[in-house]
Amino acid sequence: MKRSCGSSVRGVGPLLLLPVQAVLMVGLGRLVTGPGAGYWPLSAEASISRNLAEGRDQATSGVTELFSVLAGTQAVIGTTLVCIAALLFLPRVALRGEALFLGVSVAAQSAVFVVVTAFVDRPRPAVPHEDAAPPTSSFPSGHVGASLALYGGLAVIAALRLRGPWRHVVTGMLLLIPAAVGLSRMYRGMHYPSDVVGGLLNGTLTLLITGFALLCGRQPAGEQEGTERPGRVVLARCGTGGPVLVVRHPYGCPDELADRLAAVLREHGHRDLRWILTSAELPCGTLPEELRTVRPALVVVCGGDGTLRACAEILAGTRIPLAVAPCGTGNLLARNLGLPMDPAAALAASLSGESFGIDVGRVRGDGLEPMRFTVMAGAGFDAAMVRDASPRLKSRMGWAAYVLSALRHLRDPGVRLTLRVDGGRRLRRRARMVVIGNVGTLQGGLPLLPTARPDSGRLDVVLFDPRGPAGWLTAAGHLAARLLRRRPPAAPGPAAPDGRSEAGGALEYFSATRIDVRCAVPQPRELDGDAVSEGVRLTAEIEPGALRVYLPRAPGAPQDRSAEQLPAAAPGTPF
Repeated sequence: MKRSCGSSVRGVGPLLLLPVQAVLMVGLGRLVTGPGAGYWPLSAEASISRNLAEGRDQATSGVTELFSVLAGTQAVIGTTLVCIAALLFLPRVALRGEALFLGVSVAAQSAVFVVVTAFVDRPRPAVPHEDAAPPTSSFPSGHVGASLALYGGLAVIAALRLRGPWRHVVTGMLLLIPAAVGLSRMYRGMHYPSDVVGGLLNGTLTLLITGFALLCGRQPAGEQEGTERPGRVVLARCGTGGPVLVVRHPYGCPDELADRLAAVLREHGHRDLRWILTSAELPCGTLPEELRTVRPALVVVCGGDGTLRACAEILAGTRIPLAVAPCGTGNLLARNLGLPMDPAAALAASLSGESFGIDVGRVRGDGLEPMRFTVMAGAGFDAAMVRDASPRLKSRMGWAAYVLSALRHLRDPGVRLTLRVDGGRRLRRRARMVVIGNVGTLQGGLPLLPTARPDSGRLDVVLFDPRGPAGWLTAAGHLAARLLRRRPPAAPGPAAPDGRSEAGGALEYFSATRIDVRCAVPQPRELDGDAVSEGVRLTAEIEPGALRVYLPRAPGAPQDRSAEQLPAAAPGTPF
């Protein structure tokens, strides 16, 4: 299977920019040591070095010595070799792309440094030196450039590979090391400030070039011109390399259906199947634990939108591909992606297609931990409907149970709220419900958010506030007429900061990458059909192309409507 950004080599073409980088650094060095030396701030660098030397103390000298050693030639080479070995041998699946990226970054930075010092001859500051001065030019700082190539490269790998809050902590600490090395080298009298800036620039350019060459995926040649959309990334065709983790909802996917799905996977060359059962306490089962020990070729999710949401929470940003076998009550993501509603047919169609990047939303609020969603997040009427739907009726009637629950809340009052679109001014509104959608079609093909697309790089929002029986009738007629027209989703347009109203003001639409909602009183809230805690705040942001999904066609592409007539999952398949 072809592997994408982070696990495959894009090509050596961008590495040809390294000579250009060397020329630019030589030109900058000649400017610093030549015509620019007499102008501020370069003219003040000598006094800065003298002031630092005069203010030295034993404790600070000890700390700066540590960082200077960390960026020394022997330490950088040794640490690089250890890290490369760890990337190749410690994970179950060797991270060869990351190991190559790190090794090439450190080597390329050093090569550019050597070239620059051959053409730029700058003496070190005329102050006592606390380190042995190597016979090289003071510009650029080799210690700073090497530390940024090494520890900055590790920060890039950490940002790509780690999950959870530790990713930000580790990445931040690694990025602080080159800055600390730069300050240490100035304090110890080894470099002027412009030398440190030159080293940082040299290391940064090296990481950008090698990262683009070795970590970023290439868009397939088959992608037609004019069809590219924000957030859309075509990644790969399904292959047979590596194990397949199958996350299975025990009620939505009974044993007989599981056997059918296993047969489909074997037909597509997947023999190493590892099954993971979900539960109420573990909606994605032991998937997080499995991913700590193995990097699968594919994760198959056999469940509804709730199971998909839980798995997407783990898989988003990892570039591990996912395939959907819709076995739930609503299966809204599968419907919006154009998949058949028969689980085996959907899986077979997906595995015969390609891997696409789709967006996910990330939501947080008062009393609500940050979580991802793939379909919709909401507050008010729809969340109350989800919360109060009878589990017994859902098991017998499927999604029709939500209709009965909705009837109980038709007379619920609206709530006053404020809305901020992409950090703009606060808009004061009143609504019975707020729905934030990554996709826009509900059960039965009802297009609640007609311009929402899972690869648009934006979230669509609707405020629903019908006033009295006439308002309900107007809104229902408007949505019914939209359903009957059956037009394909319109291309997402620019954000409408003040919204657009339809159905006599009962529906108001917005589009943004970030939505902030604050209600006057606590409201029921839901994510992908699962009720969460009540609260007054809901903030949602888009993560473009964060989730890889195998699909028979690109999101939003024309599809055969006969797929909607295929048998749906049997009753008794909850979220």
